[in-house]
Amino acid sequence: MVEGRVCLSKEARNGLEYLKRKRLQKMKLQSVTETVSIPGMMSRSGGDGLRASASCGVRINGNMESFSRSAGASSGGQDVFSKRKVEKFDTSDLEWTEKIPECPVYCPTKEEFEDPLVYLQKIAPEASRYGICKIISPVSASVPAGIVLMKEKAGFKFTTRVQPLRLAEWDSSDRVTFFMSGRNYTFRDFEKMANKVYARRYCSASCLPATYMEKEFWHEIACGKTETVEYACDVDGSAFSSSPRDPLGNSKWNLKNLSRLPKSILRLLGTAIPGVTDPMLYIGMLFSVFAWHVEDHYLYSINYHHCGASKTWYGIPGHAALKFEKVVREHVYNHDILSTDGEDGAFDVLLGKTTLFPPNILLEHDVPVYKAVQKPGEFIITFPRAYHAGFSHGFNCGEAVNFAIGDWFPLGAVASWRYAQLNRVPLLPHEELLCKEAMLLYTSLELEDSDYSSADLVSHNWIKASFVKLMRFHHRARWSIMKSRACSGLLPNTNGTILCTLCKLDCYVAFLNCSCDLHPVCLRHDFSSLDFSCGTNHTLFLREDISHMEAVAKKFEKEDGILEEIRRQANTGDDLYSYPLSVKFHCVPEDGYFPYCDISFDFNAETPAITRECSQEFSKSTNKYGIEKFRPEYSEASISCAASTLCSFGEPVESFSASADNV
Repeated sequence: MVEGRVCLSKEARNGLEYLKRKRLQKMKLQSVTETVSIPGMMSRSGGDGLRASASCGVRINGNMESFSRSAGASSGGQDVFSKRKVEKFDTSDLEWTEKIPECPVYCPTKEEFEDPLVYLQKIAPEASRYGICKIISPVSASVPAGIVLMKEKAGFKFTTRVQPLRLAEWDSSDRVTFFMSGRNYTFRDFEKMANKVYARRYCSASCLPATYMEKEFWHEIACGKTETVEYACDVDGSAFSSSPRDPLGNSKWNLKNLSRLPKSILRLLGTAIPGVTDPMLYIGMLFSVFAWHVEDHYLYSINYHHCGASKTWYGIPGHAALKFEKVVREHVYNHDILSTDGEDGAFDVLLGKTTLFPPNILLEHDVPVYKAVQKPGEFIITFPRAYHAGFSHGFNCGEAVNFAIGDWFPLGAVASWRYAQLNRVPLLPHEELLCKEAMLLYTSLELEDSDYSSADLVSHNWIKASFVKLMRFHHRARWSIMKSRACSGLLPNTNGTILCTLCKLDCYVAFLNCSCDLHPVCLRHDFSSLDFSCGTNHTLFLREDISHMEAVAKKFEKEDGILEEIRRQANTGDDLYSYPLSVKFHCVPEDGYFPYCDISFDFNAETPAITRECSQEFSKSTNKYGIEKFRPEYSEASISCAASTLCSFGEPVESFSASADNV
């Protein structure tokens, strides 16, 4: 290690030189523009270019050496990567850091601490209004995280990512990436490196006040000398001990077990999803950053601080998410990096999890912001649709995982619809989870005569209302298909969840498919305009238990408050199951439609044999439970989709896990 500077891999060094070269090009461009007023001297990559960078990171390879040499030669020794003032972010006065209120802090007793999802379900109505909250654990780990990672997990190593520590212009020629690969470390080696960096800066190994460190961080981001830091994010594994003598490791708050608890919606997934159902580690150093982001599918997240220096968190309540995105779209991003117009433009770029800016710009535009300082032994909860960001005060180790309880379903539906609008492959089969959870709830209510808590009843109502809306949507959609004669056959859907080839929306209850069975389409598209090369015959695939599900929905909606809640949600305007969504589904009263009326398809001809045969092959090759693979497999003889939960027919689905810079 070179004294005074973190030693980076060759790949990372080349990456930094590449970024420096881009900065130098921009400086030259600005100089030319000021002198001769010739705009457009540099080609702009536009939104698509940034989208690739944000989602995947800049790919640096050995061929970048030429960039390094040219950048060094051109700069004449000047450090073109050094920070400069970014006009849109005023960092001259950091007094705003004292104006951000603290989020709620909860100190449960050991009895209240017994089951995390029971406790979180209880506090959610209050705590969710702040976006984040802190829970101080009454139970401590008896085996330190360092011991777990060095002794219980022999050979544990991880690779860091290199983060540029600067403010960005957020235009097409100034991209920030957090995905350059750093060095490979053991836990102890990274701790030594991080502590050395901290001690060199502050001439001390002791923790400094959080208010001081917050100002230090934003000053360093804006005009400090530190170019990069390293952060080990999304590291597979857990630092909870497996020792039977560790009280925290043996509790239900062990994040390895959270997704399988009885009240967890994600228990219904057949296969683990790294970072969602299985926790990941986040090992940081001074000023390592987790950028502004919202959890995949608007899920909850829970983060436990195992050891080390504190973290500062900023959180935005879920009810202010659209207002947050509007401020980012109008005051952070330049329009040329947005891949789409409207309110989804900023959401699309934010999904890259590389956007960092000071919260004072949110305060100036009346977006509520709350903060927390997380110390070892404390949990941070982020609520559905709550954007959050933050930084580390020094070396530390945290662990995080996602979860969902009943109140997540309405917001999960909104997330699924927004993914479909952007043609993004979903990570979870929302519709399948909702149907299975609702039917299990109905069965348990029929079989048990239990006294449910008020929090349980609230959770049940969220599930019931979401399920009723889904069933009403599909019933109305089938009515439209019948009236328009948009299908020529009806077959049972026993395939689990598939993906719509047009928008990637997950389909579990029903979908239309073409004659060759290669183009499943969800019921949200204009059936009359479907045009596939195999012909115009479309078959409706419908779950065989649809009648039972609709009977359950009818019982649910007779309960007090369910229909009122549905009407209230419909008035919000961004609801996946609002119906009709557009004129293509419009049914005038003269059509005779009413909820759950009889629907009888009158087919002019027998269902084409090719459709029946393909359906049989398709059904044999598809699992019923769990996301077992993220990439459907294809063969000439049949379409093999290993999924029940997510599979696509039009194109391969790239394998992925949940992801980057979660915490």
